[in-house]
Amino acid sequence: MTASTTDAAAKLAAGLSAVCLCYNTSAELGIEETMADRRLQVFHSVARLMSFTKAAEALHMTQPAVTFQVRQLEEQFNTRLFDRGRNCIDLTDAGKRVFEYADRIFALYAEMERGVRELTGDISGSLTIGASTTIAEYMLPTLLGDFKKRYPEIAIHLKVSNSEGIVSLVERNAIDLGVVEAPVANRNLAVEPCKQDELVAIVPPDHDLAPLGPVACRRVLDYPFICREEGSGTREVINDYLDGMFGGAGVLKVAMELGSPEAIKGAVEAGMGVSIVSKATVQKELKLGTLVALRLEPPLFRPFSFVHQKQKFKIRVMEELLDFARTYCKGGAVG
Repeated sequence: MTASTTDAAAKLAAGLSAVCLCYNTSAELGIEETMADRRLQVFHSVARLMSFTKAAEALHMTQPAVTFQVRQLEEQFNTRLFDRGRNCIDLTDAGKRVFEYADRIFALYAEMERGVRELTGDISGSLTIGASTTIAEYMLPTLLGDFKKRYPEIAIHLKVSNSEGIVSLVERNAIDLGVVEAPVANRNLAVEPCKQDELVAIVPPDHDLAPLGPVACRRVLDYPFICREEGSGTREVINDYLDGMFGGAGVLKVAMELGSPEAIKGAVEAGMGVSIVSKATVQKELKLGTLVALRLEPPLFRPFSFVHQKQKFKIRVMEELLDFARTYCKGGAVG
C-alpha cells in the first residue's frame, strides 16, 4: 500500500468516525432518524436508489437539499463519493466503502433499538403502510384497529394505491410495509403471502347467469365486462387467469374501466355489465341481495402478500405488526 493510499484510507476512517459521533437532533428529522447523521442517511438513500431525484422523493426533501447534504459529506471525507454523468450516477471506490459502512451503522442502530425495547418491554414508534384499494377497504380497517388497541403507542399512517403503485412506494422506501394483491417481480424486496383470496363473477339478481351457481369462465366472457384500471392487482390476476385458458385478456368484451371495487359494484348493480372481483368485497351486497356472486370454473384464487425492504424487518415495530398480521390472517378475517 502506497503512502497516498494509506493517507486516503486514514482520512476516510477519520471521516466515518466523525459522522458516527455527530448526532443531528434537529426538529425537522423523524424520530427514527434522530440517532443517525443526516448526511450519511441522505447519502445512503441516494446510493441505494442510484438517483438524487428518487432519494429526494423517499426522504420528502427537495433535490437541491439532497445534493447539498451529499456534498457536505464529500467535504467531510475530502473526496468524491459519486461519479456524476449526464443521465446517471455511480459510486466511486470511496463511495462504495462509505455505503458498506453506512449499511452496517444503520443495522447496528436498529439492533440497538430493538435490544433496548425488548429489555424494557416498550413498543412504540411509527409505521407507514401502503395497501392496494381492495385490501385497504376490506382487510386493513379491522386488522389495524385491533392492532392499535393492543399497541396504542404505535402511530400508523396508511397510503392507498393500486398494487403497482404500492410496490413502487416500497422500492423508493416511501413506505415501511406494503400489502398487495398481485405478484411482485422485484427480487430485492421481501415478499410474504399472508392470505388466499378468491375472485368470483358478480351479476345483478335478474341476470341470465344468476340462477346458475358455479359458472364456467367462458360463459362470463359472453357479456360486457367491467374491469379495473391498468396497474390494478385484480386486473393483473384476471389477465393471467385468462392467459392460461384463452391465450390472453383480449377475449374480454371490456365495456368500461373503473378505479375502485365500489365503482365496479355500482356499475354491475345498474346492469351495465358483469365483473370479476374479490369475494371479500361483496359481502354486504350479497346480504342485501343487490348482487349475486358466482364461483368460477375453474376457480380463481390469488394471494394477498406483505412486501417490504429486507432490512425493514429488523425494526421491532415492523416485527410486531407482521406477527400480528400473520395471526390475524390465519384467523380467517378476509374472504
